[in-house]
Amino acid sequence: MKELQLKYGCNPNQSSARVYMKDGSDLPFTVLNGRPGYINLLDAFNSYQLVKELKEATGLPAAASFKHVSPAGAAVATDMSDTLKKIYWVDDLKLSPLASAYACARGADRMSSYGDFVALSDVCDVETATLLKREVSDGVIAPGYSDEALAILKTKKKGNYCVLQINPDYKPRLVESKEVYGVTFEQERNEAKITTDLFKNVPTKNKNIPAAAQRDLMIALITLKYTQSNSVCYVKDGMTIGVGAGQQSRVHCTRLAGNKADIWWLRQNPKVLNLPFRDDVRRPNRDNAIDVYISDDYEDVLADGIWQDLFTEKPEPLTREEKKAWIAQLHGVALGSDAFFPFGDNIERAHRSGVDYIAQAGGSIRDDNVIETCDKYNIAMAMTGLRLFHH
Repeated sequence: MKELQLKYGCNPNQSSARVYMKDGSDLPFTVLNGRPGYINLLDAFNSYQLVKELKEATGLPAAASFKHVSPAGAAVATDMSDTLKKIYWVDDLKLSPLASAYACARGADRMSSYGDFVALSDVCDVETATLLKREVSDGVIAPGYSDEALAILKTKKKGNYCVLQINPDYKPRLVESKEVYGVTFEQERNEAKITTDLFKNVPTKNKNIPAAAQRDLMIALITLKYTQSNSVCYVKDGMTIGVGAGQQSRVHCTRLAGNKADIWWLRQNPKVLNLPFRDDVRRPNRDNAIDVYISDDYEDVLADGIWQDLFTEKPEPLTREEKKAWIAQLHGVALGSDAFFPFGDNIERAHRSGVDYIAQAGGSIRDDNVIETCDKYNIAMAMTGLRLFHH
C-alpha cells in the first residue's frame, strides 16, 4: 500500500487528507481493521517510536497510551501490586507482561487516557487484547497480533476498532520535513539515544542514583522525547505517574505533572480504595467520581441527590489534612525534564510529590540555585546536557 486516504484531516472541514511515502515506497504499516484518522496516525507513529525505544533501553515489553500527540502514560512490564491492580480495574484479569505494561500506562492518568490510541512494543497477545476490549480506546499499533488477539480486537467498537500493524524493521529517513503555512521545515531526526551514560554528571551532594532509579529516569526521558514541549515527566517503578505536556512555563509543567502524580498516589489511599460504588457504575464513571472525590470539589459527588447515584452509602470526605499527610508518604519518584530548570521553584514542587531523583539538561544561568534546592532536600540530580524538545 503506497497511499492511504483518510476520512478527513485534524478537523472535519479539512476534507482532503492522506498519508503516503515521498519516495513512492510502500507505507510501513498495514491497516488490519477499522479506518484510521489523521490524528490517529500521528498518535500511532509517535507512540510506537516511544515504546520501541523503551523496549530497546530496558529489554522489557512496553506500552503507551496516547492522546492528542502526547502520552497520557507509558510503562514497561513490571510486577504490579494488588493495590495497583485494583486502582487500574484489572484485579479480575489474567495479565501477561505486555498487558501489565498497558494497564500501568493507562493507569497513570485514566481520565486523560479515555479514548486513547495504544502502542505496544511486542506482538499483541490474548491477555492484552482482552484488556483493550473493555477499555474506551480508538485504536492500537503493534508489530504483530496473535490470531486470537486480532479476532478479539475486531469485535471492538462494533467492528470499527482501528488495528494497525507496523513493520518492526522499518527505518525512516534520517532527514524529516513538514510544512507550516506553506513553508517547508527540514531537520535531522532526533536520533539521540537515552542510556544510563546520561546520568554520570551529578553535581548535587547526593550522588546516589540506584539502578531502579536510573531505569525510571530513562523511561522519563524517552517519554519526554515524544511529548509536546515544554514537558516534565514523573516516573515510579517502571511507569509514568504524571506527564505535564505543552506548557509555556516549565514550572507549570512541573505542577501539572506533579498534580497528576499526586492523584495517582491518592487513588491508593484506603478511603479511595474502599469507596462503596454501586455495582452498576461503569469504570469511566468511577474514574471521574474518584477524580472529583480527591479534589477540593468533593461535594460535587457527595451532595445529597448525587452520591446515591454512585455509592451504596455516603462516603466520608478525604480532608485536605488527610491528603497532605498521605502525599507526604510518597518517595522514590524519578523526574525528567526535556530542558533545563530555570529556577529552584521546580525542585520545590517536585519534592512535594516524592521526587528523589532528577535528570535535566542543565545549562541555566541559575544552575547553582537549582543544585542548592536539590541539596536542601537531599535529591540526587543528573545534568544530562541533552535537550529533548518535541513539536
